Amino acid sequence: MAKLILAMNISLDGYVDDLAGNLVMGPPSPDLFRYWIETVRSHSGVFYGRRMYEVMRYWDDDHPEWTAPLQEFAVAWRNLPKWVVSGTLSAVGPNATLVTGDIAARVRDLKARTQGTLSVSGPQLAGLMTRLGLIDEYHMLLRPFVLGQGKPFFHEGRPPLRLMSTAQVDDATVHLVYEPA
Repeated sequence: MAKLILAMNISLDGYVDDLAGNLVMGPPSPDLFRYWIETVRSHSGVFYGRRMYEVMRYWDDDHPEWTAPLQEFAVAWRNLPKWVVSGTLSAVGPNATLVTGDIAARVRDLKARTQGTLSVSGPQLAGLMTRLGLIDEYHMLLRPFVLGQGKPFFHEGRPPLRLMSTAQVDDATVHLVYEPA
């Protein structure tokens, strides 16, 4: 049975590091980017909400200006099975499956039939999965910036959590792992 995790960069004030966050915080360090390459490579699949999936579709196409690490991330991302939860999309891209209807039943079924780690990406979908009790671990990549606004890491439910581990990723980023208490 797979473990479902939520793993995202997060600012000191609790907002997810997305495109707007990168403008303030800057791009990830080489060590943090390497962490994300290895994370994506090691996962068995990922659930996306529509908005986050549309952002991540950037990695579907090669860009001549990409460095070797960017190309490596793109290959890992393309190889990762994706399930896109959306009531508005009618089709999704390569290696992706559209999920509609009973999301909780679909996620439980995929967790039961899959080995390894599945992740959820996107704060709104993660909020729904938190509320449904589907997330097994929360991985926060805490970066030393204050955004002051944006999408909060905990979009809806704020479950009681128990700290499982900490690790320093680079000179500025700490990886915190929590599980529901």
